Amino acid sequence: MTRVFEVLVRGRMSAQLAQALDGFSVRARSDGLTSIVGPVDDQPRLLGLLGAFDDLHIEVVSVNPVPAADAGSPWQGDADVTEPD
Repeated sequence: MTRVFEVLVRGRMSAQLAQALDGFSVRARSDGLTSIVGPVDDQPRLLGLLGAFDDLHIEVVSVNPVPAADAGSPWQGDADVTEPD
């Protein structure tokens, strides 16, 4: 099941690094953090993403599931990620 997560990291990301995070939305915040939001297929992918940040010495502040847009969803963070037609 694909879930959507927000990873908050300290500092700003370069445009090249943000582009490398294909499928993720990267947004600098006014508090000096960067929000990275996107779908994660499974735990190994999430751990791989966090490991890449660690390898690049990027401080991860928090990792949070994003509530589903559908309020009737039984699981917080569920996402229906479909390919465009």
